[in-house]
Amino acid sequence: MSGRRTIRRVFGVLPALASVALAAALTAGCSAPGGATPTAAEADPVRGEPAPSAASPYWVDPDSDAARQVRAWDRQGREEDAKALRRIADRPVALWPAWDGPAPEIRAAAKAAAGTGKNVLLVAYNIPHRDCGLYSAGGAKDADAYRSWIGEFADAIGGAPATVILEPDALPHIADGCTPPEHHAERYQLLSEAVDTLKAGPRTKVYLDAGNPDWIVEPDKIAEPLRLAGIDRADGFSLNVSNFQSNASVKEYGALLSDSVGGAHYVIDTSRNGGGPLTGGRAEAWCNPPGRALGTPPTTDTRDDRLDAYLWIKRPGESDGTCRGGPEAGTWWPEYALGLARRAKS
Repeated sequence: MSGRRTIRRVFGVLPALASVALAAALTAGCSAPGGATPTAAEADPVRGEPAPSAASPYWVDPDSDAARQVRAWDRQGREEDAKALRRIADRPVALWPAWDGPAPEIRAAAKAAAGTGKNVLLVAYNIPHRDCGLYSAGGAKDADAYRSWIGEFADAIGGAPATVILEPDALPHIADGCTPPEHHAERYQLLSEAVDTLKAGPRTKVYLDAGNPDWIVEPDKIAEPLRLAGIDRADGFSLNVSNFQSNASVKEYGALLSDSVGGAHYVIDTSRNGGGPLTGGRAEAWCNPPGRALGTPPTTDTRDDRLDAYLWIKRPGESDGTCRGGPEAGTWWPEYALGLARRAKS
């Protein structure tokens, strides 16, 4: 379940964001490939249902890795590849701000988004003892460092409209025993404090991560960790982050988990679940699995009262880690991104 995005500096693109984001974001929009807005007639890639038709309320980064790749391929005459990759470049994906200073990237994104009337989608991923020493090991050095980091994170958002996915894996790793017991109380405390710190922003929504149905199979096992981490003060929980479980299975699980935590709302990461999970019980099925596809495009039109949004939380096209020939976690991998886009059904 590891292999989250390795947080890396992207400050080389911040000047461009600050100077051209308004115009570029207006042209990038939240469109389907070729610039057409998805319609209700388009099929959901997992269940054959109509795809949600509402435009996404989230900001599209005009200078993302995918957007730069599209421009490069256009220049090289790779028109068909560029057209396919616009299925990523023209849609909103989450930003995972840096662990050693999240504010510049958040402020630049919030400023660029302000001119478009869109929300910024962010992931806070810096909890101490992160990822149990696996592909995305690291995190803040101690509790005080984390409090300082999440405070800077929240201050950078300020009054901007933002949605924050709070600490992917942190609670599932408690539930599955990966995080040693001596760290549990501190982790619950830090997450609970982080919910309050972030929710002090007048237009910030916060979703605590709860794994996926193939990881913590019984929803009741993650319900108590969610309660201890402050789910009652958050906007809900997130599911399927960086994973490939189908919409159908995640929605069934989400409804059960919601019932267990007082009817809490939730969001689903559909960035790469268009073909469902890798079958056959293969090792590390979560890590750069072949043959996968983009899932339901980001939208808040879910036709489910408790499901707030389908989101692209994992950045499609970024490696899960050095498995199956991939670069290190968080590195842009154009060939994998192109495969996801080509196999997408919407």
